[in-house]
Amino acid sequence: MALDCEKGAGRGAFRAAAALAAPYLLWIAFILAFQVAGAMSVNVPRAAAPVAYAIKTALCAALIFALRPWRVAAAGQGNGAAAGRSALRDVAAGLAVGLAVAVAWILPETPWAYAKLRAFSLFSNKWLIMPLGAWPEYFDPALFPAVPQTSSGLAFSPAEAGWPLAVARLCGSAFVISAAEEFFFRGFLYRWLQSRDWRSVPLSAFDAQAFWTVVAVFAFEHDRWFMGAVAGAAYGMLAVRTGGLRAPTIAHAVTNLTLGLYVLASGQYGFW
Repeated sequence: MALDCEKGAGRGAFRAAAALAAPYLLWIAFILAFQVAGAMSVNVPRAAAPVAYAIKTALCAALIFALRPWRVAAAGQGNGAAAGRSALRDVAAGLAVGLAVAVAWILPETPWAYAKLRAFSLFSNKWLIMPLGAWPEYFDPALFPAVPQTSSGLAFSPAEAGWPLAVARLCGSAFVISAAEEFFFRGFLYRWLQSRDWRSVPLSAFDAQAFWTVVAVFAFEHDRWFMGAVAGAAYGMLAVRTGGLRAPTIAHAVTNLTLGLYVLASGQYGFW
């Protein structure tokens, strides 16, 4: 009987981990497929990128709704929203942090920063964005704020992709990958790094080593690694302070939505 209980607990832990991690891993699989194709010199048409993005958005959204990771994240010892915590407070905190991160993310690459804080803007583009020490493929000091026509981000512009695929890009970034990343990074990985019996670890338990490890992984998942670290720390602290994923998920969605709207309004498709 005890062995059966242990097996059942093991299967339960695996299903819980899969619910939190699978949507994010599916998203990453699409990215890796394109990277492998590039490494093998496969000629993938630029127009394929927005189509693939729309497909992975739809598949990941379907997987999230099928697995319902929010139920796993809310189970256990305070792993959902802290007991008695007002939903309104979480929404307000998420909105405030999300907007602050979006402004910090966008500001160094705005025409205003390039004109008024040129040295800082150039430093940011060269050293705070991968690859280090080189201009990103979407940035040319001689052309800025125009984006070079070779920039991959332009594939998502309404002029090239059409509005349906451009909107799919916006929605996937704002509402799908933001949630998938929070379920994985804060809901699973942060707790798993503290204990293999991760479901018993309250999200409100601060562990410096686990916290900064997750921040580092989250940072280098993004080409803008420095701002990725800032965002990861901000969302992580929201998770710890609130004891749940509601506030950081809202913050992440607000950041990505604000950034996407800025891209569509300004034409700075280097962000995409």
